[in-house]
Amino acid sequence: MNKGKVWLVGAGPGDAGLLTIKGKKVLNQADVVVYDSLIGQGILAEIPDGVKLINAGKRANHHTMAQEEINEVLLKEALEGNRVVRLKGGDPFLFGRGGEELELLEENHIPYEIVPGVTSAVSVPAYNGIPVTHRDFCSSVHIITGHKRTDSAYDINFKALTQTGGTLVFLMGISSLEAICNGLIKNGMNPDMPAAVLQKGTTAGQKRIVATVGTLKSETDRQGVETPAIIVVGRVCSLADKFAWYEKLPLAGWKVLVTRPRQHISRTSELLRQKGAEVLELPSISTVPFSDQSALYRAVNELEKYQWLVFTSPTGVEVFFHEMEERNLDARRLYNTKIAVIGQGTGKKLKEYHLLADFIPSVYDGETLGRELAEILHGGEKILIPRAQSGNPELVRHLEKAGAVVDDIPIYKTCYEKSFLIDEKKELESGSVDCVVFTSASTVRGFVEATKGLDYSQIKAACIGKQTKAAADAYGMRTFMAEKATIESLVDLVENMKKINDSKL
Repeated sequence: MNKGKVWLVGAGPGDAGLLTIKGKKVLNQADVVVYDSLIGQGILAEIPDGVKLINAGKRANHHTMAQEEINEVLLKEALEGNRVVRLKGGDPFLFGRGGEELELLEENHIPYEIVPGVTSAVSVPAYNGIPVTHRDFCSSVHIITGHKRTDSAYDINFKALTQTGGTLVFLMGISSLEAICNGLIKNGMNPDMPAAVLQKGTTAGQKRIVATVGTLKSETDRQGVETPAIIVVGRVCSLADKFAWYEKLPLAGWKVLVTRPRQHISRTSELLRQKGAEVLELPSISTVPFSDQSALYRAVNELEKYQWLVFTSPTGVEVFFHEMEERNLDARRLYNTKIAVIGQGTGKKLKEYHLLADFIPSVYDGETLGRELAEILHGGEKILIPRAQSGNPELVRHLEKAGAVVDDIPIYKTCYEKSFLIDEKKELESGSVDCVVFTSASTVRGFVEATKGLDYSQIKAACIGKQTKAAADAYGMRTFMAEKATIESLVDLVENMKKINDSKL
């Protein structure tokens, strides 16, 4: 059997946008992913379906697996011929024990690659407005592990650190914050030296406590801090308020769960992240084309007989034109057929095939599409509607009432999805998710299926349209509806929801 290969991939500090391009590419090609507890949820949610997942679960003072066991797992999976990704928080070679994990691979001649990651030692201060170096303040930065073995003294030369005059960044040191500050002061550091504790940097849980080396412990006790967090000591900490930028983004501090089908989720998430939100992509539904498309094939083989082609979703557009391609049919056969779409999103998908919609309703839902399209019909038109198995019957009812002959052909079905890596119900019950974004009634139903037993009255639901809102209302959610049924308007809605929430604080 051919040997596999191992990639040590740095996942960065938490923000999914800080996973490198190469890291994401390698992750998408993995057969096996061995991951740590500190991997950002946004990155975990991007791991493709069908990948074997192994939780190494390493956090300070709590290991699901011993390091030696992790080393053995990497070797075993590679020997079985798998492409193995060892997904590690931050950078694999910065206090990540990456070197130890390579030793056994090297001994057994297993090929491997290192994909460096963005380290929290630099990125977390940056997200808090703290440049770890600045010409006016220091000319060096020093990264130190704050973690020490239980009942053992620090193996840190505090005197040497105080003499550098540079910025000091302590990782994994919150439990020893008092000992670190005392060690620096006892070895000559001015107690008034600016210092900071930075909690959950680059995520919605980001929090900054700025004080001095002499007061940092008491100030942290007063304000409270959660791990993971890092300690920064140096004059550059005084710049935090001046250079703070992340917290000024309109959705900074909000964690948003997006439920769209996986193939359509990225645009929504991108816009939310641009506004500062931490996005958790957990598709509640997936769309699966039917294996038997004989009914659609008969229709597309006689496209000339239809006066109208109606699409009710981007998925419908994709499946329709995939079938055209599979049958080697030219899109020019639509030359005599007008095309109606349910909304701008479906219209954008149609543009990818170099076609423009002839008709878009004033409100982006099936009932309005049917009613308004019926108003411009003359009667007797033949209309083809390739769409989901459970389509809105009002669309067909309005068209047939106007005298149209409708071929309503189901070409794909909607299936419910549930994450195997992230416990959605637990996340929502903990209050860490600020709002859930729904783009269809089916995403609402899929979400409920994945979170049975949840108190839905506590869910803030951002809904794209009235049918989606009605579905969320039926479960007692606190619903808000976008002004227009577009992704851009939906993102604006989330921003307004946060403004309302902040005004009540």
